[in-house]
Amino acid sequence: MPDKDNLYKLLLTGDRVALGKAITLIESQNPADRQQANELLNTLLPYTGKAIRIGITGVPGVGKSTFIEALGTLITADGKKVAVLAIDPSSPQSKGSILGDKTRMNKLSTNPAAFIRPSATSGSLGGVAGKTMETILLCEAAGYEVVIIETVGVGQSEIAVKNLTDVFLLLMLAGAGDELQGIKRGIMEMADILVINKADGDNIAQANLARKAYASALHLLTPQDSAWSPPVLTCSALNSQGIDTVWQQLLKFYTHQQATGRLTENRQQQKKHWLTQTLSSELLLRIKENPQIKTLLPELEQQVIDNKITPLQAADAVMRVFFDQVKK
Repeated sequence: MPDKDNLYKLLLTGDRVALGKAITLIESQNPADRQQANELLNTLLPYTGKAIRIGITGVPGVGKSTFIEALGTLITADGKKVAVLAIDPSSPQSKGSILGDKTRMNKLSTNPAAFIRPSATSGSLGGVAGKTMETILLCEAAGYEVVIIETVGVGQSEIAVKNLTDVFLLLMLAGAGDELQGIKRGIMEMADILVINKADGDNIAQANLARKAYASALHLLTPQDSAWSPPVLTCSALNSQGIDTVWQQLLKFYTHQQATGRLTENRQQQKKHWLTQTLSSELLLRIKENPQIKTLLPELEQQVIDNKITPLQAADAVMRVFFDQVKK
């Protein structure tokens, strides 16, 4: 691992290896690495914030990886650098994850103007890796003008991704039964753009019917922005058809956000959320690292299991030990 100063200089030149090492440093749980990562990120802050941050979600099997590869290829052909942060679910048993997104994006992974980084959720709530915001900033400092965050699927991840991105795109399928089933109302309300994928072959007619159904359903929902009506589009990521229209709509919404001041407002709120999340994760990490608590916790866990105390009482005992030591 290069020292922080060398890593800083290399990353600002757009060096992909340096970017990968910087992200690894950011994700490390080692106390020394965390300190170095914090210093690195602090020096890079002036070079961040200029990218379009796009969140993409959809149910498993909707073709997110194929769609992102087609969109990323188009964006790079437009002369921009794109980074893809593909979040893989971690197994609660093994703590491992598939991390196979590069194999699903063969063409984009070899594109010199693209950077793909699969990251494990590692138990983070909401289906988003714990250091995703920091990783976004590193990509921006390295000169990537578009950063795409792919979530693990429809669920809690939407709320988490909404707190990280400027544009939230919901990818859907047609011809899978009732198109309006399985998609929660709240998720549709959060979407800035809706796209029905796999609109090709015999599925074109079904995709057009689904587009009309979703467009009608959106009229019944309360819009986030009274000046923006989320468009419902169709595309075939496999054939790269309709991807240009999706990209133009993404740019249109981003420009709209800039013009109305909502982009600045949203990012300010996201920074507050980032602070809250960081406080929570850092406090929990430091509590777990405390030697006295490491000894005490198994005993408290057993007492909870035996119904001798409640989890709240156990947590209170842990907090008393932790803050007593802080006072000293």
